[in-house]
Amino acid sequence: MRESRFWTSPVLRSVVPVVEASKYVTIAEEAIGVVAAWMAYEEFAPIGAPTSTVATTLQGGESAIDTDPTLVTNLTMLINTLNFAFSDFATGEKFTTRVDGVELVDSEAMVGCLRRAAAAGEPLLDGAWMANVTRGELARIFSGSIEMPLLDERARLLNEVGAVLMQRYEGSWRTWADSCAPSLYHEGDGLLERLAAEFPRFNDVSTWDGRQVQFMKLGQLGLWSLHLQLARVGVRVLDDAHLATAFADYIVPVALRVMGIMNVSRPLSDAIDAGREVPRDSADEVELRALSIYAVARLTDEINARRPASAQLVTPQVDYRLWKAYHATHHPHHLTRTVMY
Repeated sequence: MRESRFWTSPVLRSVVPVVEASKYVTIAEEAIGVVAAWMAYEEFAPIGAPTSTVATTLQGGESAIDTDPTLVTNLTMLINTLNFAFSDFATGEKFTTRVDGVELVDSEAMVGCLRRAAAAGEPLLDGAWMANVTRGELARIFSGSIEMPLLDERARLLNEVGAVLMQRYEGSWRTWADSCAPSLYHEGDGLLERLAAEFPRFNDVSTWDGRQVQFMKLGQLGLWSLHLQLARVGVRVLDDAHLATAFADYIVPVALRVMGIMNVSRPLSDAIDAGREVPRDSADEVELRALSIYAVARLTDEINARRPASAQLVTPQVDYRLWKAYHATHHPHHLTRTVMY
């Protein structure tokens, strides 16, 4: 196994025991090499580019909400507080909406709704709004093809996050970010460490075989997104961005399965294909997420082995390549009732 500097990540280290003892999900190492052999020559989204096309769907292009560091930080962290569960748990139908004539799906639809509301004057970026927003107000903001799943949970999480921001950080995610060390990890003072410690909704861990497995999907995704967005205006967020792993969600396993990298047991495959829920913290669910993180790290290493030093990638770039290609696919993905992804 070729391992790079990515493998010092606490998240990646924590999933390795699951990979080594997995029963329901396996990774085809040969397939990783096969995929890397052609994917290495693709163009990847550069560091410093936005992770979503939604930024330019409103009002014809960028505005202060895309360039002002405070507004960018507050919007990015608001998005990642709410960035979970976009498929109806009974039907599997995905949440979609139209913004300025463009149909958006999944998390991009959620972002479009938020930006549309902000453009209309909703004080979404104020901690006081978050602390007091109701389910009904969210239902109005998230108008689309179906009711946004888990609205009660979304309101509760916003209220909890908003209360902490109001009590400690002047109601602003920017104030919070400025109080942290500019890295994911820094002896407890890093952005990801502080995020998980101060805001329980971001403490994305599971217990497996008596040990704690870290995933930190939304925390890592939010900080990586912030790193990209602020790089565009000359503000550096993370000194250790290479330690971010894949963002373990519903979509990455789909990409890995389609590419022949991930294989799942017949009972698990049947459950996914039939739209039956895979319980949160079950062995199946933990393995799906843990082996996704492992496989994308391995794929990144194998891609980098085929690229020049000037074109090396970090894991989130490969993750985005997989997510962007498959987040709107008709291929079934697993359904887990959780607020963590």
